[in-house]
Amino acid sequence: MAQDGVKTAAVTGATGFVGRHMVQMLLDRGHRVRAMARDAEKASRVLGEHDHLEIVEGRVLDGETPEALVRGADVCVHLIGIIREAGNGQTFNRMHVEATRAMVRACEAQGVGRYLQMSALGVRPDGVSAYQKTKFEAEKSVRRSSLDWTIFRPGMIVGKDGDFFNQMKRWCESRELPYFFMPYFLRTSLDVTAVPPVPSIEAPQIAPIDVDDVCRAFCDSIDNRATFGEIYPLVGAQVLTWPEMLRMTRDALPQSNKQLKAVGIPATIAAAKAQAFKLIGLGALLPFDEGMARMGGEDSIASTEKAAWHLEFVASGYEEKLPEYVKA
Repeated sequence: MAQDGVKTAAVTGATGFVGRHMVQMLLDRGHRVRAMARDAEKASRVLGEHDHLEIVEGRVLDGETPEALVRGADVCVHLIGIIREAGNGQTFNRMHVEATRAMVRACEAQGVGRYLQMSALGVRPDGVSAYQKTKFEAEKSVRRSSLDWTIFRPGMIVGKDGDFFNQMKRWCESRELPYFFMPYFLRTSLDVTAVPPVPSIEAPQIAPIDVDDVCRAFCDSIDNRATFGEIYPLVGAQVLTWPEMLRMTRDALPQSNKQLKAVGIPATIAAAKAQAFKLIGLGALLPFDEGMARMGGEDSIASTEKAAWHLEFVASGYEEKLPEYVKA
């Protein structure tokens, strides 16, 4: 347990993109970190060596590791999540709903009262994807618990070592399909104010948030009682359209193809294509699934006023951080 202000934080999803940054920030702030990993040797390579870092090997749904992870901890930081289902049992229900329930039960059983949950912007019971619906269901397990919980809902998280930024980089440098343009999903709707009603097609807005800004919000909330029982949307300071973000990224990369255009694909058409590919067993050939396409057609923006009020949270903007991301 905590001594002299130092906390022991139990972290799931520790070797993922956000997890790596979260572990480092906790250590930098002087906390002890106990990190769950399926492969301890790999985790040690990814996270490095540190006197205050302990790797707990196991799986979140193996029935034993969650309690071993949180035993004696002061706070649990639950980051596990997937953006797409895989054939190895990593379904949205298992990795979002069941994994969260396992961590909540473990914290309650071991008397770890403080609990921080990574959710996502746009989650809701009537979401356009299983991702959104299961993330919301996971939140319900947290809210119904006896824990002193805080839930964060970040939008698109970006960073130099993030998967999505590096995918954008490969697009801009014509090193990954579609090679000849930079793709994004278009929002399509029906403009009922027109007579007769006509389809409306537009580029969704996005406010990318730097990964360290997300981690800072988590870390700052640990001892902040004002955040107990609260849900915080987290987005960056700069609102862009998808083509604006793609062009900005292209222009900042020294090796990019400056002639590439940002080309929108209607989200509904992309979702139908993904669904068809999945039905014939070829879903893995596409870099997105039905849910990713439908979510891509939605805005990813929000107000961070409550986080600013409770946490003095001030996010950086994408253009401000971009030079850091593209630096070799």
